[in-house]
Amino acid sequence: MRRPVVLRRQAVLAGAAAAAVVIAAGVVLPAPQASAAVGNATGYATQNGGTTGGAGGQTVRASTGTAIHAALCGRTSSSTPITIEVTGTINHGNTSKVSGSSCNTAAGVIELKQISNVTIIGVGSGAVFDQLGIHIRDSSNIIIQNVTVRNVKKSGSPTSNGGDAIGMESTVRNVWVDHVTLEASGGESEGYDGLFDMKDNTQYVTLSYSILRNSGRGGLVGSSESDLSNGFITYHHNLYENIDSRTPLLRGGVAHIYNNHYVSLHESGINSRAGARAKVENNYFRDSKDVLGTFYTNERGYWQVAGNVFDNVTWSSAGSENYPAGPNPTSNTTVSIPYPYSLDGASCVPDIVRQTVGANTGLKVSNGSCSPQTPPPTTPPPTTPPPTTPPPTTPPPTGGTNLSLGAGADGSSKASGTSYGNVRDGSLSTYWSPAGSTGTISIKWGSATQVSRVVIREPSGTQGSIGSWQLINNDNGAVLASGSGAGSITFPAAAMSKINFKINSSSGTPRVGEFETYAS
Repeated sequence: MRRPVVLRRQAVLAGAAAAAVVIAAGVVLPAPQASAAVGNATGYATQNGGTTGGAGGQTVRASTGTAIHAALCGRTSSSTPITIEVTGTINHGNTSKVSGSSCNTAAGVIELKQISNVTIIGVGSGAVFDQLGIHIRDSSNIIIQNVTVRNVKKSGSPTSNGGDAIGMESTVRNVWVDHVTLEASGGESEGYDGLFDMKDNTQYVTLSYSILRNSGRGGLVGSSESDLSNGFITYHHNLYENIDSRTPLLRGGVAHIYNNHYVSLHESGINSRAGARAKVENNYFRDSKDVLGTFYTNERGYWQVAGNVFDNVTWSSAGSENYPAGPNPTSNTTVSIPYPYSLDGASCVPDIVRQTVGANTGLKVSNGSCSPQTPPPTTPPPTTPPPTTPPPTTPPPTGGTNLSLGAGADGSSKASGTSYGNVRDGSLSTYWSPAGSTGTISIKWGSATQVSRVVIREPSGTQGSIGSWQLINNDNGAVLASGSGAGSITFPAAAMSKINFKINSSSGTPRVGEFETYAS
């Protein structure tokens, strides 16, 4: 194998530093010229309209957590684009709450709440968030790049962000976290939780070229077996080192995991469960245990594997709540990836990852041929990029995008082994059933959405289990349509935040594989 040649980055950060105006005592001043993240988002963060952060907006400099909050609060609105260049050490002593109409901050945590179009990027000699987590809630279009977050605790003193280095929850969309270092100094018994957690309807996220190390928990997608509203996550070119488990833990949803290097995973690695589907390709696993499978539950997950290297990996025997994919992992699902990407060969992953990952390493990336390169600064995008949505496994009939893929789901009840989220995962190999012969399954959005057609699909191998039904606008109780059996349902267009498919009769236990919704 040829050894990659390292190309040094040409003073991109230095130039950005010179362009920004230094702020002191928590006062934020605009820079004379704009800055942005380096490179462009990759993976699922490119979908659903894309992730551009604060591109095209003002650039400010911050050396305290209070100054970061002041930058957010000083914008014209909560969606005004901004790039915050961070330098120095951010900690509890310099991070206080700041109030304003364009922000919702808190002391003791970097709070990105109810906002959008923000980039946080480390510059100069580096940015370290020491014992202080970054919390993203009810927000969209966020970029975090070139920072270190370390030793965030949920117990002991001081505590921050529930013990998560970076945590996302409650209707989060389009986040790109790139070239960061996330680290702890132990596991839950020492007061730490996850390094990179997503829950409660978080979607379209990419973690790239980052280090996650020295922790009991790498990260999760979904806080419990009932939190299945998360998904479309990409993990690529990351180093997971000295981690007990959760690299990541996936509950429902879809993940693409490629070109990562895993070293010293002590208990388990990629834990796909509760119907999750992961495409796991060209990764390098070394000196680890149970690196892929379903663990600590009987609610199984799925994986598609190709091109991975398992170097000194040990596997447990299958048993109750323990379903390792090895010792010879094979695929049990297929996952369609909607975006272009280049794969490095698994054999060179350790070397390319070593040269490119983490904060303060030059923001180098792979060129897809096992060699690092330096990306150019991001070019500000058009004001309104065209939205895109991952295609479902089973193509919908002509007439637009399946709106269910980016939505949430709930219902009246669910039979054992099924979940609400299965009706919007794009796969007919998973499904929802009510606890009895009747019940309701719902698709929901964060705001009113125009719908005029629904397609109900039964899962593969099932036919005719659904009897009479009603389609109901949950917002006002109006019956949009009624009938029997699965298929395509059209009705006069109506705006709603939630739509119910109510099954009133069935032959046995009905099964719904996909509940697709369309604007036309």
